[in-house]
Amino acid sequence: MLTSKQHDLLMFIHERLKEAGVPPSFEEMKDALGLKSKSGIHRLITALEERGFLRRLPHRARALEVIRLPDDSPTNARPAKTMFKPSVIEGALGKTGSLAGGFSEEAGTMVPMMGRIAAGVPIEAIQDHSSDIIVPPQMLGKGEHFALEITGDSMINAGILDGDTVLIKKADTARNGEIVVALVDDEEATLKRLRKKGGSIALEAANPAYETRIFGPDRVRVQGILTGLLRRY
Repeated sequence: MLTSKQHDLLMFIHERLKEAGVPPSFEEMKDALGLKSKSGIHRLITALEERGFLRRLPHRARALEVIRLPDDSPTNARPAKTMFKPSVIEGALGKTGSLAGGFSEEAGTMVPMMGRIAAGVPIEAIQDHSSDIIVPPQMLGKGEHFALEITGDSMINAGILDGDTVLIKKADTARNGEIVVALVDDEEATLKRLRKKGGSIALEAANPAYETRIFGPDRVRVQGILTGLLRRY
């Protein structure tokens, strides 16, 4: 038996998945249910998970799957599984072509450009493969990679500037001190240096104008590790 809020949230997610193919953001869910904070949405989603109505797909932004609907709902069929890409904002950088310096497509490796990510205040994590770029193969090691355009200046002292393109190796763990794509509260993505302090995780900027943000370990998920940098002049 679901509470009225649990029922309303489940049906809102279900309808959004049917209409758009992606679940709503936590902000949209909060507004739809008339709640004052997103913490209430987290509690409702956890309760729906425990009751077997929802499933969170690991390591993916806003990744929710409706497993079943209440018995009194008009449709109790399980929706098709929705797949998600890494947590980023769609951008226009990285159209297929040659890199600066005359690097040719024939000599390179195609890497998906997943859009833009904040190197500053975290931005809402959407998802999509917006285009492809050509990367020199020597810049890529083992594993699956993707590219992101940087927006913001919080990593300038690490040599990462606004407008740069970073190469990211997909990973869900990282060593202390590595620069990572971090997903905060399942809905915000940012590029920061990872610091583990006891039972907490710190996301550290490389610019003294920005404060280090500290979270509990359940609030931060590593999406990938920085492996390279591309810059156009």
